[in-house]
Amino acid sequence: MFQAPPIIHFEVFASLPDRFRRVDGSAPWLKVQKRNAPSDSFLEGPSFDRDGNLYVTDIPYGRIFKIAPDASVELVVEYDGEPNGLKFHRDGRAFIADHKNGILALDVTDGTLETICDRPKLERFRGVNDLFFASNGDLYFTDQGQSGLQDPSGRLYRLDRSGRLECVLDGIPSPNGVLLSPDEDSVLVSVTRANQVWRAPLLLDGGTSKVGAFLQLSGGFGPDGMAMDVDGNLAVSHPGLGSVWLFSPQGEPILRIASKTGKVVTNCAFGGPDRRWLYATEADTGLVLQAELDTPGLEMFGLS
Repeated sequence: MFQAPPIIHFEVFASLPDRFRRVDGSAPWLKVQKRNAPSDSFLEGPSFDRDGNLYVTDIPYGRIFKIAPDASVELVVEYDGEPNGLKFHRDGRAFIADHKNGILALDVTDGTLETICDRPKLERFRGVNDLFFASNGDLYFTDQGQSGLQDPSGRLYRLDRSGRLECVLDGIPSPNGVLLSPDEDSVLVSVTRANQVWRAPLLLDGGTSKVGAFLQLSGGFGPDGMAMDVDGNLAVSHPGLGSVWLFSPQGEPILRIASKTGKVVTNCAFGGPDRRWLYATEADTGLVLQAELDTPGLEMFGLS
């Protein structure tokens, strides 16, 4: 429908040090998600704290890493879990969507973990994936599990400030990345197995209606994590194609940022000066990538 956008390439920002790379490959998550393929890590969930440190998760080995601005890597915590998405609360805690344990909160100063929500109505989630805070403190998160086109049973939840849990939307074939529009009148959800990004308008009573496909992608494994820049442009990670797509607020593709290393670009976050740098986790190689999106070279495309 649209002409292919211009392409720029990521550069390597940080690499998981050898001392943190696992060699046994025996994690249960790998047996299902990677069909027993060996993997020394699987990075996800990039999110910046107030001091400019980038935190990432390592799903199969239950680890959270902190990456300083100088690209040095520090292990924050290792525990019995499968952490995926990560976002910082206004109080400084890191909230984690853990596929095994539900929604957790991490005190990054001492590594203490607290369970926030794990068994609504005494039932386990299918496997939570990613999360996003509204400006009022409400937490939106996706429950993906093994849902897909064969079993469209994924859900989008909201945990409000009082601790009340609501299912905002169900019947989703593999809900993954999630965020709110700039005016917070709708939720955007990566629907991985449908290769789409859905837009769910929020009603005044907290529900949703007239849910539609905002973006239709093709190839790869379907969209994963998302992020939004200061101008409202939407960055969508696309594993399998080794790329992050940048779309205008109207859904027009304006840029493709491609990896020169592995193809499994799982998630992304904006950071750096004026949040004009895009960072992405590349799970194939245990790398964190970066690209400057406000450069003279992009002026010809009207992106700067």
